[in-house]
Amino acid sequence: MDRYSRPSGLLQVMRDELRLRNYSPRTVKAYLSCVRSFARYIAPLLPRDAKVEHIRAYLLYLLEEKESPAGTVNQVYNALRFLYEELYQRPLVIRDLPRPKKERRLPVVLSVEEVRRLLDAPTNPKHRLMLSLLYSAGLRLGELVRLRPEDLDRDRRTIHVLQGKGAKDRRTILAPSVMERVDAYIGYARPMEYLFEGTTPGEPYSPRSVQNVFEAALLKAGIKKKASVHSLRHAFATHLLEQGTDIRYIQELLGHASLKTTEIYTHVANKVVQNIRSPIEALELAEDETEVDDTSEDS
Repeated sequence: MDRYSRPSGLLQVMRDELRLRNYSPRTVKAYLSCVRSFARYIAPLLPRDAKVEHIRAYLLYLLEEKESPAGTVNQVYNALRFLYEELYQRPLVIRDLPRPKKERRLPVVLSVEEVRRLLDAPTNPKHRLMLSLLYSAGLRLGELVRLRPEDLDRDRRTIHVLQGKGAKDRRTILAPSVMERVDAYIGYARPMEYLFEGTTPGEPYSPRSVQNVFEAALLKAGIKKKASVHSLRHAFATHLLEQGTDIRYIQELLGHASLKTTEIYTHVANKVVQNIRSPIEALELAEDETEVDDTSEDS
């Protein structure tokens, strides 16, 4: 039995191959978890010996019995496709399998007033600064914790985001007011490597800790929406759109490969919706005019 057959050896080989191909640590972890769960499902059968019907049965099990969301099932599909096509060199194994359409849900967007309350909520200046950077620059959580002081360009008022999603670099805006607070923070925190570090100097701040900071601020601000840290990035894009910023510039700031991804914010931009008149207004206006005519005839 070779190491491609044993589940433990297989996972190590797959981990190495994914990293060599520059997959993000988050994707590597997710794919390994998918394959591990699949291996448990088909045991004692080994993954290498699985047939089309075994993989199909597993996907249907996730959809019908586990009621897993479409995004999760698609991720499992992609992980298994990598396993069989890239490692086992069997491209026909999982062809023609059912793939559910991913739900297209509108993002949760905080209003300008809600963002203000949220950013004012933390009493810890470091926590307040982290949330401010997420919102003011449209950063992803992983991008925030990997920021280094030298990534902030004071002269050009930009933030150089290195190896963002899709392993792409980009530049986004750095608000002067936020930069002033960054300078003050660096003055007393004196980070060694990353802008925001945890209890161990030189180690980045934990993403889970940032999520805890956000959740505490959300509670303190009295915001009932089911928002997450990523909602600040959604708010950044939506508020820029409402201010009249060209959507193509927003696409660049967010680092979206396709404009279609950015266009989802046109569905949640309040200014766009407010400028559209409901047909009932014309109906009610006509009724009012009719009432005026009837009154004038009576007189």
